[in-house]
Amino acid sequence: HKRFGSRLLARGGRREVVEGKMRARNVLREFQSYDEAQAFYRGPEYSRAHPLREPHSVCDFLIVEGYDGPQPPPIGTPPVAGSLKGYWIVHVDVTDPEGYKPYQAANATAFGKFGGRFLIRGGRSEITEGRLRSRGVVLEFPSYEAALACYHSPDYQAAKALRQGKAEADIVVIEAF
Repeated sequence: HKRFGSRLLARGGRREVVEGKMRARNVLREFQSYDEAQAFYRGPEYSRAHPLREPHSVCDFLIVEGYDGPQPPPIGTPPVAGSLKGYWIVHVDVTDPEGYKPYQAANATAFGKFGGRFLIRGGRSEITEGRLRSRGVVLEFPSYEAALACYHSPDYQAAKALRQGKAEADIVVIEAF
């Protein structure tokens, strides 16, 4: 990881599966680019390390391009930053793209109130191991508590109701490393 300058965002720590099903352990690592992440996965260092993990674990491994588009606008006073950030790791299968759009518009209110910002929102992706849903999303929050509070908030639950029947999701809230 040093050669590629990747940064560990989350590994282990507190976590709560708030929707669907996720693995017992989740790791989130940021690279300078999608191409560098692919090069790391296929490179000699990981190629040597990978067989050491395989007999001891089952893994879903996804490389996803970052997001640099519009972010949810801040609403009100943002939550206090914690000593460690919080993340939503989301895997989604959208079954009704047109019907999904009202959910996407409505969730911005909750994300804006709780200081959420997209690190990943769709984009190029490659499943290198295991099986995951077709779309990946990662949101960063000022703290683990803010990330959980956002999910359980009335604003997000109202947005989630708009998603019902339009998409299936697996969501884990995880504390930063």
